[in-house]
Amino acid sequence: MKIILLGAGHIGGAIATLLHDSGDYQVTVADREAAALAKVAEAGVATEVIDLSDLTLLTRLVSRFEVVVNALPYQMAIKAATAARAAGAHYFDLTEDVYATRAIRALAEGAGTVFMPQCGLAPGFVGIAAHELVKRFDSVRDVKMRVGALPEFPTNALKYNLTWSVDGLVNEYCHPCDAIRAGKLERVLPLEGLEHFMLDGTEYEAFNTSGGLGTLCETLAGQVESLDYKSVRYPGHRKLMKFLLEDLRLSEDQQTLKNLMRAAVPSTMQDVVLIFITVSGERDGQFSQETFSRKIFAQETRRGRMSAIQITTAAGICAAVDLLRTGRLPKAGFVGQESIALGDFLANRFGRAYHPQMRIEVGSEILAAA
Repeated sequence: MKIILLGAGHIGGAIATLLHDSGDYQVTVADREAAALAKVAEAGVATEVIDLSDLTLLTRLVSRFEVVVNALPYQMAIKAATAARAAGAHYFDLTEDVYATRAIRALAEGAGTVFMPQCGLAPGFVGIAAHELVKRFDSVRDVKMRVGALPEFPTNALKYNLTWSVDGLVNEYCHPCDAIRAGKLERVLPLEGLEHFMLDGTEYEAFNTSGGLGTLCETLAGQVESLDYKSVRYPGHRKLMKFLLEDLRLSEDQQTLKNLMRAAVPSTMQDVVLIFITVSGERDGQFSQETFSRKIFAQETRRGRMSAIQITTAAGICAAVDLLRTGRLPKAGFVGQESIALGDFLANRFGRAYHPQMRIEVGSEILAAA
C-alpha cells in the first residue's frame, strides 16, 4: 500500500518509521522543509520537498498514492482532506479541531474512499476505549474521560513541558468544548470544570479542553446522561493558563502566546501519557462503574528515544491505517474512531502500544515496558 505522509515533525517522523519498518507500506514523507525530512531519510524513508500550502501541488502529489496520512498542524486538515478527495485517496489525520472535522465529514459524503480524521490519542484511542466501556452497560449515567500528556519531571511554574504541537495545545485551551449534560448536547467553556484527583499517589487537576471527544458526543447522543472530556495537568497549571489567556487577553493574540511558550517552555522527551476513563450505569439490575486506566512512558528504541506522546499518537493513526489494509474498517465514507472495536485495536501490532504491558512489535522494532 502506497502512503503519502504529510509533515515530518515530531509526530510525523514517528509515524513514518513505524509504517516503514513494518515492511507492508511504501511510505513517502512530504514537507516544505528539507531539514525536517533529513531524519526520516536517514531511516530509509523516501522524502519529497514540496510547498504543502499550494492545493494544486498538493493534489498532484496525493494523486500518486493510495492513502494520505496527515500529520500537519490542524490548520491544514481541510486542505489536505480536499486534496485527498480530489485525488480519490483514503484520508487519515490527527486533528483535534472540531470545525475541521465537520468540514471533513462533509467532504466524505459520497466518497468512494475512507475519510477518518482524529486518529491520535485524544481524539482517537480514548474514544475507542470509552465506547467499548459504554457497550458493556444496559444503560449509562456518566462517561468521564481524563487524558494528559505530561512531563515526568516538571520544574517550572506551569508544571509543564512541551510534548506536542504548541498550535494544538493553544487551540484546545481556547475553543468551546462538546459535552452531554442531562442527556442533551451542550457546549462548555474551556479551562472550566476544574477538578482534582489522585492516581498512583500523584495529585492531578483536570479541566475542560476542546476536541478530545471527537465524534463521541454525536454517537452517544440519547444514550448517556452525561459525557465530558478534560485534560489532565499537575495542580496549578490551569490557574496560570487562565491568567495568560483571560487576564492578559492572549486568547485574542494566540500567536504571541505560542511564541512565548516556544521560547520559554522547554520541550521534553521524558514524558508520560495518562488515560483515565470511567463509565457508570446500570448493568444486570445493579448500578456499577467500570474504569479504563493507562500510564504510558517514553521508551528507548533502536532508532532512538520515542516520547510517550509520539508512541501513543503514532500508534493510533498507524493502527487505523493497518485496520483499513486488513479489511477491519468500513471501505468508504466518514469513519469515526468509535467504529473500531477496542479488541481489534489492541490486537493490532501498532495498537499494542496501549496494552497494559506496553509492547509493540513492528518488523524488528520492539517497544517494551520498562
